[in-house]
Amino acid sequence: MPPEPEAPPPALDDETVAFAGRVFQMARMGHAEELEALFGQGLPANLRNDKGDSLLMLAAYNGQAEATRVILEAGGDPELANDRGQTPLAGAAFKGEIGIARLLLDHGAAVDGSGAGGRTALMVAAMFDRTEMVDLLLARGADPDRRDAGGQSAAEMAQAMGAAETPAQLAQAKRP
Repeated sequence: MPPEPEAPPPALDDETVAFAGRVFQMARMGHAEELEALFGQGLPANLRNDKGDSLLMLAAYNGQAEATRVILEAGGDPELANDRGQTPLAGAAFKGEIGIARLLLDHGAAVDGSGAGGRTALMVAAMFDRTEMVDLLLARGADPDRRDAGGQSAAEMAQAMGAAETPAQLAQAKRP
């Protein structure tokens, strides 16, 4: 007997949609206490918006350390990539948020984790000449020779973006 087709998800009413919008804004703005209370009431820590951005991605990308911590401790997945293949660690690398990157790594984010395109946080940091972030990621075990889905390394991406310091920094990292 063939399986019954799945019923479509229920339509969300305006009040529910507005509530979800407020929750995502809490993550962006760093309202850690409010988020913690909502997690205690059953709000899923891996809630995602229409772009695939999780609460953790929004908090990390926006430099909200306490909200990031609260979301991680509520079960937020540091490897959950958005629809563009960006992980929270790559978002923190892009923004140069060293403290957030440490927090994510300390809570299990894979240093060479990536979404569908294979772009790691090291590649992002190198592209945008974030030397301190590159140092942190290399110290935590990031592979400078890893390549994305298009076959490019972090150094090649950095050179293509015109980064001033990270190509040499990555070349130095490869030397014994």
